[in-house]
Amino acid sequence: MSSISANELKTRGVAAIEAALSQDSEAIISVRGKTRYVVMPIEHFHYLRECELEAALAQSNDDIAAGRYVVSTPEEHLKRIKAGDEA
Repeated sequence: MSSISANELKTRGVAAIEAALSQDSEAIISVRGKTRYVVMPIEHFHYLRECELEAALAQSNDDIAAGRYVVSTPEEHLKRIKAGDEA
């Protein structure tokens, strides 16, 4: 994965990001020698976000199949939430 220093980003701007992303799908931005941020093309971000949503859906389907859910009214749900806050 490519790496861009904050100083390089400051001096070269978006050109530094474009150069790094021409080699990899993601680039790390380091600040004072520590990795702090990741930049990527928006298409790659959308792909990762879709993967995340698919994983959440699969987990929800597993919970339903295993019976790990509750059917209740909104009022009952709010009572459970408030009871959890007090616990």
